[in-house]
Amino acid sequence: MRWGEITLAVLAAFGCVTLLLAQIDDVLGRLPRIIRAWRRVRRELDGGTEGPANEPDAG
Repeated sequence: MRWGEITLAVLAAFGCVTLLLAQIDDVLGRLPRIIRAWRRVRRELDGGTEGPANEPDAG
């Protein structure tokens, strides 16, 4: 294995790690909105005793 191949392998590995971290950051940024939507769905499935006026709309 030559130095050029090692350098490319290291750059590819760091690129994959960077991409993975960016995707995790994106998912974690959307998580609160997903949880609120899931709670709304569950509330509707349970009968919807509370109206939308009682829920703060953050999104």
